[in-house]
Amino acid sequence: MKATLLGTRPRTAPGSRRANDGPSGPPGRLLRVRRSVPGWCYLAPAIGLFALFGWYPIFRGIQMAFQEDNLIDPPRWIGLENFRHMLTDPLLAVAWRNTIMWTLLSLLFGFAIPIFVALIINELRRGRGFFQMTVFLPSVLPPVVAVVLWKWFYDPDPDVGLFNQALGLFGLPAMQWLDSATMAMPSLVMQSVWAGSGGTALFYLAALQSIPGELYEAAEVDGAGFFRRVWHVTFPQLRYVMLVLFILDVVGSMQVFVQPYIMTGGGPGDATTTVLLLIFRYAFQYNDFGTAAALSLILAVVLAVLSAVYLRLTRKWAT
Repeated sequence: MKATLLGTRPRTAPGSRRANDGPSGPPGRLLRVRRSVPGWCYLAPAIGLFALFGWYPIFRGIQMAFQEDNLIDPPRWIGLENFRHMLTDPLLAVAWRNTIMWTLLSLLFGFAIPIFVALIINELRRGRGFFQMTVFLPSVLPPVVAVVLWKWFYDPDPDVGLFNQALGLFGLPAMQWLDSATMAMPSLVMQSVWAGSGGTALFYLAALQSIPGELYEAAEVDGAGFFRRVWHVTFPQLRYVMLVLFILDVVGSMQVFVQPYIMTGGGPGDATTTVLLLIFRYAFQYNDFGTAAALSLILAVVLAVLSAVYLRLTRKWAT
């Protein structure tokens, strides 16, 4: 009686739903939607920009692959004609061969060197911060600046090029670093490895510092030396990071453009012409954006399939 006079509602039985709670229970679906509106309003500009500069170019590139488009005249649908024209280009096989060669050389040096550098820095007891900064410094330079700097290093004039000056100190003849068909590709790879190894080494160094010290202590108690500790403790603990960085290195290497474009222009004799450089030529030299989009689409499909197969094959080993 007292509860009735005070206007208190009787309690709802456990497990039952009040009539005004709505179909989804408290606080109700409508109330949850109202609460999420401000969040979506904050996200809307970012989503719009991402759609405009991210998804729309992808959609437009796929569309252009089946059109004759020079960005001046109205585009015209031509089906698979761009792909047929691309496959008849003799430079296509050369570009793919050079890209694969670049990727193999980059992995041969660019994948092992950062691990080695990270292991050395991790073993230091003094000056670790200084060496971390020194190793990471090349990654801070803008790519174009670093490439132009190395182009000066490779100058064939023994009085100008830094590397030929160093060879002259030992009585060795000057080398045609960028003007030789056999030396051009390894020379570009050296610059790429120098520029990218520092950032990758810091990733490995961060992963090394997350390995429990008890594992190394147990290995030392068992009499394991440095190399046995690396093989039996470090590598198993780094396997997931190594797998991820490996596929990222492959994807990045197959999209190389800056080094051959600035340092050699694809020469000498198309010895450093890569797939991305050929796409650039189609678009901005031949004014054939349709064929450029078709080759870009093929490159994207190849990288997607390669990544999917790689992740499928290494899924069990990574866990």
